[in-house]
Amino acid sequence: MYLSAQPGPVGESGTALWACFSEGRGDFSGILRAGKARLQSWLKMSALSYDIHSSQSEAIHWAPRVCQALCGQFAIVKKCREKSTGLEYAAKFIKKRQSQASRRGVCREEIEREVSILRQVLHPNIITLHDVYENRTDVVLILELVSGGELFDFLAQKESLSEEEATSFIKQILDGVNYLHTKKIAHFDLKPENIMLLDKNIPIPHIKLIDFGLAHEIQDGVEFKNIFGTPEFVAPEIVNYEPLGLEADMWSIGVITYILLSGASPFLGDTKQETLANITAVSYDFDEEFFSQTSELAKDFIRKLLVKETRKRLTIQEALRHPWIMSKGDVRAPEQQKTQPAQLKTKRLREYTLKCHSSMPPNNTYVNFERFAHVVEDMAQVDQGCRALAEAHDTLQDDVEALVSIYNEKAAWYREENESARHDLSQLRYEFRKVESLKKLVREDIQATGSSLGSVARKLDHLQAQFEALRQALSADLQWMQELVGSFQLERRDTDDQGSMFHRDAIDSLSELLNRSRTEDVLASLKF
Repeated sequence: MYLSAQPGPVGESGTALWACFSEGRGDFSGILRAGKARLQSWLKMSALSYDIHSSQSEAIHWAPRVCQALCGQFAIVKKCREKSTGLEYAAKFIKKRQSQASRRGVCREEIEREVSILRQVLHPNIITLHDVYENRTDVVLILELVSGGELFDFLAQKESLSEEEATSFIKQILDGVNYLHTKKIAHFDLKPENIMLLDKNIPIPHIKLIDFGLAHEIQDGVEFKNIFGTPEFVAPEIVNYEPLGLEADMWSIGVITYILLSGASPFLGDTKQETLANITAVSYDFDEEFFSQTSELAKDFIRKLLVKETRKRLTIQEALRHPWIMSKGDVRAPEQQKTQPAQLKTKRLREYTLKCHSSMPPNNTYVNFERFAHVVEDMAQVDQGCRALAEAHDTLQDDVEALVSIYNEKAAWYREENESARHDLSQLRYEFRKVESLKKLVREDIQATGSSLGSVARKLDHLQAQFEALRQALSADLQWMQELVGSFQLERRDTDDQGSMFHRDAIDSLSELLNRSRTEDVLASLKF
């Protein structure tokens, strides 16, 4: 049955494309005979899933092929046919995230990034985007149909594999990655499940790289960090949450080459944590059990890719120029040249692919057509209740968002006030410590000043005592001198003229001596 995917604002060609479902019979006469009720159930499914308009539902018709589907967590891939041309494509339905709070579905930014990258690329080894549509719940990518299955599944079916064959497949992977890296696009999810064959029924199948959900354009000067991908294949810089670049793809190619040549995974541990620890430690070796038939050139190629330091890891151009990739002839060691080309056993690769598929979550596509119809009928019955719940949820969500907004505002205000109070308290503590320090200095200065004043007072008392002694001495000397001068004056009257000259000189000398003695005593008393 064809179900229309409504073209949305991102569609370009405007051609009507329909998703195909069928039971695998040559026609749908059995389903048509099921009656009007069954037909109405299909129309409900159509309307519920893709919002089909009545004018388009009239164009629904039948197709005689079984549609194969591959499912992911939030995407499902189905084979489809373009109505106007009859050409087959793969329709990838990506479930849109309905709200920012929801964890189900893919956010629009990631979907638009994947579409933007797919629109930029056009290379024989990369899946091609044909068109894009959008409905209420999904974005639909119309992609090139790659029906040959996974590369590892194809190789696991072979009894043996030569290194030359392995090299040819790795070379195709490198060519596709080289095209991406020239456009500064990193795939970030290179692993066996994303390496498909266009057609496995030709001698040398053509490889196609698929799934660009994690791809990212690397911009110069813009740091990009993320933790994503499959643990077994991620580079150390992803595990360590370091800036990412094109080098992460080269690490993944090294892991893929290791598995392709040996059937063993280089870093796989018993737990995810052990696997990641092995990656960060670059803990691997070339076990002779797995690599006894592998050339040294192939091992050297792997060694130069599994390098922790991104600057020392091979770039895509260097990988393409590696002798193991460049050589078209025998890649064996010289001592093996005379023997038949060494064949790599694919038994371990077969075991590896079986283990990987068994560990995958079960496919949640409805392969039973009748069961799907009943489920759709049940969905129609609960749809009304779901709508009511959705409305209540939206109302509650609005209330919660309003409360969260108020809480965030209050929390921001409290944080601001708390920060301001902490700042003021810190300033007060600083001022208090400053005042205490000044008080200590003042007390020390007062003590020093008091000590100095006491010393000055003692010296002053001493000087006063000296002055008093000097005064008394001077008073006694003055009295003696006065008496001496008086005696000279009495004798002067009784002497003659010759004696008067002698007496005058004596009086002058005594006066000068008296003045000099007083001055020296005063000066001496002032010395501390």
